Amino acid sequence: MGGLAHNNGIRPEPDEEEGWGIELVKSESRVVDKRGSGAYLTWEELGVVVPSSKWVAGKDGDKSLLKGVTGYAKPGEILAIMGPSGCGKSTLLDYLAGRLPSNTRYTGRVLVNGRKQRLTYGTLAYMTQEPVLTWTLSVKETVYYSAELQLPKRMPRSEKRARADTTIREMGLQDTVNTRIGGWGVKGLSGGQKRRLAICLELLTHPKLLLLDEPTSGLDSAASYYVMNQIAKLTQQYKMTVLAAIHQPSSQVFGLFNNLCLLSLGKTIYFGPNFAANQFFAVNGFPCPALQNPADHYLITINTEFAEDTVVPVEQVINTLSSSYKSSQTYLDVQREISNINGEEGDLIKRKGNLQASFITQYLVLSKRSFINMYRDPGYYWLRLGIYIMLAFSIGSVSYHIGDEFDSINTRASMIMFVASFLTILAIGGFPSFIEEIKVFQWERLNGHYGVGSFVTSHAISSMPYLLVISFIPGTIAYLLMGFQRETSRYTYFILVLFVSMLLVECLMMIVACIVPNLLMGIISGAGIQGLMILSAGFFRLPNDLPHVLWKYPLYYISFHKYVLQGLYKNEIEGLKFPEYLGGPPIVDGEMILKDVLHVAMGYSKWIDLGILFGMVVVYRILLLCTIKTVERVGPAIRALISSSTFRV
Repeated sequence: MGGLAHNNGIRPEPDEEEGWGIELVKSESRVVDKRGSGAYLTWEELGVVVPSSKWVAGKDGDKSLLKGVTGYAKPGEILAIMGPSGCGKSTLLDYLAGRLPSNTRYTGRVLVNGRKQRLTYGTLAYMTQEPVLTWTLSVKETVYYSAELQLPKRMPRSEKRARADTTIREMGLQDTVNTRIGGWGVKGLSGGQKRRLAICLELLTHPKLLLLDEPTSGLDSAASYYVMNQIAKLTQQYKMTVLAAIHQPSSQVFGLFNNLCLLSLGKTIYFGPNFAANQFFAVNGFPCPALQNPADHYLITINTEFAEDTVVPVEQVINTLSSSYKSSQTYLDVQREISNINGEEGDLIKRKGNLQASFITQYLVLSKRSFINMYRDPGYYWLRLGIYIMLAFSIGSVSYHIGDEFDSINTRASMIMFVASFLTILAIGGFPSFIEEIKVFQWERLNGHYGVGSFVTSHAISSMPYLLVISFIPGTIAYLLMGFQRETSRYTYFILVLFVSMLLVECLMMIVACIVPNLLMGIISGAGIQGLMILSAGFFRLPNDLPHVLWKYPLYYISFHKYVLQGLYKNEIEGLKFPEYLGGPPIVDGEMILKDVLHVAMGYSKWIDLGILFGMVVVYRILLLCTIKTVERVGPAIRALISSSTFRV
């Protein structure tokens, strides 16, 4: 196996050292690197094989994505990785970035400055093919927040904003700084502007190694040239090592590249200076026609998707070119260059101190950003608030002033169950927003922008004001219209229980969104889990009558609806007196109803139920944190959706 030690998960947490920057550390037994502080990247005979399921295209067996790929990249230069769709461009970047899925088998060796080493946060940036952005934020807000999260904690805020402004100008987004990214039917940035914005976020730290997957996708020819020309200038200025997987560059963009890696069917067709590729194709009988873009000619020649009308089978052409390259002087030059780079055994690239913002800064920035996102996203809370108010009036009108007759017991219990179950289950209405927030978190987290703890804490705090509003307003309407007991302490308890229930069910849906990031499947899963909890809460079947296997042990005791229901039962019925009914005792007190009719545990007060609910809030948040940690390491669904950028060599 190669030098990469893939963990396919989260980038290691930063060291708690003072200062920031990149430090070159020389081992006593190694030669001092005279080439500068850049990242000289080499890879040799990379092979990647993934298992193919028999359910996919009716085939079974393994599929080889890369076959003996060899190359290098040097500081101050841009390496273009080109080829038709499915040729292995993204797979090569994934290999170099350390984000191959756990079920992948890989071979080969990757070295940085001739060593097996790890590039940690601040030295590697990877813009994936599908960047994820918070659609409610403007360009300026997105870059500013990212700068505060990514740049060192000791850097003054004014310097962070100055670098953010500079990066925005470098990507030509100065005219759209106040434009929101857009989504959900709200027009905002174009696709090309979003891609430039994603590049902005990765350039903030001035990384040593920059990987770009389709950086010009969605851009017209002029914008593509402008963006790549800016990247070329920054590459020279900051001595970055840039690898760009690019699909079909214009001739002007193609001229900006220093080296070209041409792939097809996972094989290397050509690797070397881009200006020498024409001669290579001409020598092998495939000269580029006059006045034609060389990049177009290369891709047309080795494209296997539209090969029916070709005189010579494309696979034969690919095999011919690949074999010719392996026996050419160009290939020998590549081997010699790799040998020279690895032979010098340059300095170890090591982070000096903590490049990331402090936990407090991360928490404050994420809380503010999340609060703004929740405020601007109508589907997050405002639509739910409107529905809750409508339902509160409906509940109140159906059970308006239920009175204190014996018949009102059933109505009170039913209304309490409706509040405890149906109002909380409507939290699945915010599931699309939860998924979008989880996507943004996963993309930023796997690029090392901040930690799991700061995300979980900030999301909980920023959501509390909104959850309090959607608990207080509808809860007050329903409480007053239903004619529940007019005592301040009972009313306060009712609102608190409803608020804590909202906290619990929202955290539950966040956990589901982490595990099942598919909208339809996530909604079904979340509704199913809550349905099981509601069934075992002790309303549809009284607690003493529940089957002991599964329903009472353990579902009855782990369902938060049980504690909501019993707490609200005690809050409303305890202390009431009901008149005679069907020859019973002349007066029936509420305690008797709770114990004998509703099977409520009377050995402790309603405040204990509320305390248990608060404890479950903490437990659910811890479960959310553990779920995120687990999914980052072993969750193939998340890794298929969001690319990890842990780099280990």
